[in-house]
Amino acid sequence: MDFIDVILPIPLQKAFTYHITEAESKFLKPGMRVAVPFGKSKIYTALVFTIHQNPPTAYDAKTIHQILDDKPVVTTTQLKHWQWIASYYMCSLGEVMRAAMPNAFILESETIISINNSSSVEEHNLKDDEFLIVEALQHQSSLKIGDVMSILDKKRVLPVIKDLVDKNVLQLQEELYEKYKPKLVRYVKLHANYKSEEHLQNLFEQLKRAPKQRDVVMNLFVLETESNASIKVSELLKRSGATSATLKTLIDKSILEEYFIQTDRVQFKGDNSSTAKTLNDAQQKALTEIEEIFKEKSVALLHGVTSSGKTEIYIKLIETELKAGKQVLYLLPEIALTTQLVNRLQSYFGEKVAVFHSRYSGNERVEVWHNMLENSEKTQVIIGARSSLLLPFNNLGLIIVDEEHEQSYKQFDPAPRYHARDAAIVLSNIFSAKTLLGSATPSLESYYNASSGKYGLIELNTRYNNVLMPDIELIDLADKYKRKRMKGHFSDRLIEEMIETLDEGFQIILFQNRRGFSPIIECTTCGHSPQCPNCDVSLTYHQYRDQLRCHYCGYNSIMPKACEACGNITLDTKGFGTEQIEEEVKTLFPDKKVARMDLDTTRGKYGFEKIITAFEQREIDILVGTQMLTKGLDFRSIKLVGIMNADNLLNFPDFRAHERSYQLMAQVSGRAGRTDVRGKVLIQTYNPHHNILQQVSSNLYKDMYKEQLDERYNFKYPPIYRLIKITLKHKDYNRVNLASDWYARSLKQVFKQNVLGPEFPPVSRIRNLYHKNILIKIPQPQSLPKTKEAISKIHNSFLSIKDYRAVRVVLNIDNY
Repeated sequence: MDFIDVILPIPLQKAFTYHITEAESKFLKPGMRVAVPFGKSKIYTALVFTIHQNPPTAYDAKTIHQILDDKPVVTTTQLKHWQWIASYYMCSLGEVMRAAMPNAFILESETIISINNSSSVEEHNLKDDEFLIVEALQHQSSLKIGDVMSILDKKRVLPVIKDLVDKNVLQLQEELYEKYKPKLVRYVKLHANYKSEEHLQNLFEQLKRAPKQRDVVMNLFVLETESNASIKVSELLKRSGATSATLKTLIDKSILEEYFIQTDRVQFKGDNSSTAKTLNDAQQKALTEIEEIFKEKSVALLHGVTSSGKTEIYIKLIETELKAGKQVLYLLPEIALTTQLVNRLQSYFGEKVAVFHSRYSGNERVEVWHNMLENSEKTQVIIGARSSLLLPFNNLGLIIVDEEHEQSYKQFDPAPRYHARDAAIVLSNIFSAKTLLGSATPSLESYYNASSGKYGLIELNTRYNNVLMPDIELIDLADKYKRKRMKGHFSDRLIEEMIETLDEGFQIILFQNRRGFSPIIECTTCGHSPQCPNCDVSLTYHQYRDQLRCHYCGYNSIMPKACEACGNITLDTKGFGTEQIEEEVKTLFPDKKVARMDLDTTRGKYGFEKIITAFEQREIDILVGTQMLTKGLDFRSIKLVGIMNADNLLNFPDFRAHERSYQLMAQVSGRAGRTDVRGKVLIQTYNPHHNILQQVSSNLYKDMYKEQLDERYNFKYPPIYRLIKITLKHKDYNRVNLASDWYARSLKQVFKQNVLGPEFPPVSRIRNLYHKNILIKIPQPQSLPKTKEAISKIHNSFLSIKDYRAVRVVLNIDNY
């Protein structure tokens, strides 16, 4: 008897066992996909994990439905890495599988409904909803559940369908469907009958009376002689100016023959004629140091100030790896960054560069995956956001984690809640590869590891071409308001510098870390402020859509004309976001081109690209944006950066607030003066004497590091202690309270005073669920695996209590 353990793409704590035949056991290998029944009637795509002869003891093993692959689609090293992620971040392998594999790979059963022809339908016995479904099925043979929802215009359609099945009117079938469709491009050629000259003459005689058709054939000849390659239908139609109907006639007459070729959706366009720039002395020294460190250590941290030319060093390292026949993974925190970097790397490495991130369609992701499994030339350098870490690498030699301090590397929802930087170091260990972390403002954790000798440390303290660091000036808003020197949210000093910069022909970036027009709308008569019905937050006003939006759950409503509480029309806005800044800039500089870059303006697949390209090509004078602007973008002609309000960064209830504020402000300042002109940064604040602001303005990273490390040491936070955050969620306030008290009491019996909470977070209700947090601090000598084991036991006991089973518990390891 042969069995397989499979990973199902659902949160199960164990692999599930299925029965297979002897022939199947010879054919199957770990990493292949099989379709398996699970539960009463669901069919899932599962991944073969192990093949063995041990039957399950708790249940009878079912047989598999079908085998979906000829060869594995997941490699053994990938499975090893997934196992580490699952055990370290306390989630199931199924959750890692769902996060890693493109959706198109995880086929699922879609319930198909059709008329039961074996019984007759008595239409007068049907309710209105039931009649609509039956009528729709008269016009088409089958419907999916989604189709029924749109026909009835309601979400709860399963009871209606169940009634119809009970009445024998409908029958259900579970049908697997393949989501990935290869992209086929339509080509055309002259039919074989017309290859000889004599037949060609006859053809042109025939087409004398059909000039349009003759034009198409003539153009096909011209294109064939010009390019000496296969001719796409789209090219031919464009060249001849003909319609598809004319072409169809020629194909129907068997004069032309059409055929299809499968092609990749993402292709490299351009030439790789660039040669890498020569490194200056400081860069060359840093490169040599990195190479020396890599002989002894597998992880190095490159701490290079903004615009010091870190990317050029990365390019040299990538060149070395490619010559050795190794793959390189280049991780970036933000999709916006990939647009600039892809062009740069493609100009050096041509079509060896592949890109992988969440804005890619399912089919595009499948293509990258397949190319990697085949170790194709096209996937030697992978650029991507955190999910690219989970791809099937063959012979990884180097992982570069650029802007390693970024919190975007941490996945928060859904599970696996992994940190890409830490998971990258583990992945490179599996391949015996090297990891290079790079940042101008390293995270305290990485700098601590580098200072204590765990990682190698390389410092790069001068900007490329010895350009001066930007001149940073702090503006006291309290003083400016007192002296009435403010125009809207702009101080006289900021306006003065903006005028000077624009007159000199340079560009400006204005940074405000809030999108929308205004975060609070308030009635000046009664003080009422519209709140989100699902979350504990006020609604943000978005002027361009004239609506109020919740940034937590997406709820939106039209902007009211009068106060909902007292009926007066005295509504006023409090606070300001990017939209308001954009509007004020347009009023102050009506003849200048202003653009905004935040989540609202970059929703489309190419949203980032359009804005970045327009800014690079000087079509925009002033760019207003959120933190998207801060991450490693390289613009040549920015002279001025304005930080509109530094205080809302600093006064955030989080032990990392000061570290993050320093990083954000130093990074956004680093966008200024990247060529020969010295940049200027103006930071508007009510508290110019704040230590962090003083450290940013003098570029004192090490002072900030020492001060923050002392605080972390005193208050027992990372990197001195590790953190595990446990969040309990439920729609009933009392149940969350009782459940979290029970959980915290159990934890305190084991971990004593190292358990904080339970405590409500600043926003305690999101999407109608109340949240309560418990924080576990783990001192350095304490074993992390044993700690997790103790938590797992408490967690299982918790789930066995009937009243608490409905409470959702989220475990977040290394809560960044």
